[in-house]
Amino acid sequence: MVEFYFQFNSETNEARKIMASAMPFLRWAGSKRQIVATLAGHWNDSFDRYVEPFLGSACLFFRVSPRKALLGDINRELIETYDQVKANAAELSTTLSEFGNGSRNYYKIRSLNPSDLTPVKRAARFIYLNRFCFNGLYRTNRLGQFNVPYGGGKSGSLSSISSLSSASSLLQRAVLRPGDFEKLLGKVRKGDFVYMDPPFSIRNRRVFKQYDPSVFDQSDVLRLRRSMEALADSKVAFVVSYLESEEADFLRRGFSVSAVTVRRNIAGFLRSRKQCRELLICYEP
Repeated sequence: MVEFYFQFNSETNEARKIMASAMPFLRWAGSKRQIVATLAGHWNDSFDRYVEPFLGSACLFFRVSPRKALLGDINRELIETYDQVKANAAELSTTLSEFGNGSRNYYKIRSLNPSDLTPVKRAARFIYLNRFCFNGLYRTNRLGQFNVPYGGGKSGSLSSISSLSSASSLLQRAVLRPGDFEKLLGKVRKGDFVYMDPPFSIRNRRVFKQYDPSVFDQSDVLRLRRSMEALADSKVAFVVSYLESEEADFLRRGFSVSAVTVRRNIAGFLRSRKQCRELLICYEP
């Protein structure tokens, strides 16, 4: 029994080391990597579960490595990609290695119809396009087809098998659900910690282009505010990050607020990079 205990404990420690090394494997416009250390200061291990309904690159999830998580996003293909990393990291890495580099291969992969592909190849296509597209944008046309151009040779490299495996190990702790943020928040319970990083509406003008065929607009800002009030009524801790704006002023009323400065590439060109202030709107029971 003693020998078995130490063997099990050693395996557990090794698994913890692997999960602690897990990093985001996607680029994402509006990612909070610049302020993830500040955001992580709102998390502690006393929370029962980590919940994030606007997942994107999941940089805070990977930073805090929670014991349990509930993760969602309206972008179904994004969530399906996380599902494949969770379940089939090795096969996914092999498929990615078969895709060629350069502009010609990028447009060849982009032209593939996702519905004609296996789940693993569809996820590989998503990761590949995300890595090599312009500025890490996710944008679709009216038919829902990904249409971001090639980003050139400075987009970095695809995730290695070890990095995908580490991400897969941590994702074993997570339940992944595609869909609207209100639906996911309906599953939140007391003891959870909720982080929300919604797409910026800013008077109905999308800052980071199209995110999904359905646009996050003023009505969604109102729904988000109602959700924040409901979470507070239920004594559920949360943080919302939002670009400083009239909408942020509306969302912040009655809650604790701090400001952080980030460098944003709003228009996608060097001359348009500027300092922006984001508000962290918080509730702690």
